[in-house]
Amino acid sequence: MHGDAMAKTNLPGTWRRSSYSGTNGECVEASTSRLAVTVRDSKNAGGTSLVFGHAAWQAFTAELKASGRAKG
Repeated sequence: MHGDAMAKTNLPGTWRRSSYSGTNGECVEASTSRLAVTVRDSKNAGGTSLVFGHAAWQAFTAELKASGRAKG
């Protein structure tokens, strides 16, 4: 993995589905805490999640926006 992202399973939190997720079931959900942003595949909620420190998450989303792969 890259930077301070790490894999975890069954982390607690309130999950929100991405507003960019389609209706075909290919969705990403995220949960935030004071220390990290956790991301998982909504079709496999009990599976592995990725945990990013806030700085790593901000860098990741900035890169997506700059590359045109994300709206916003």
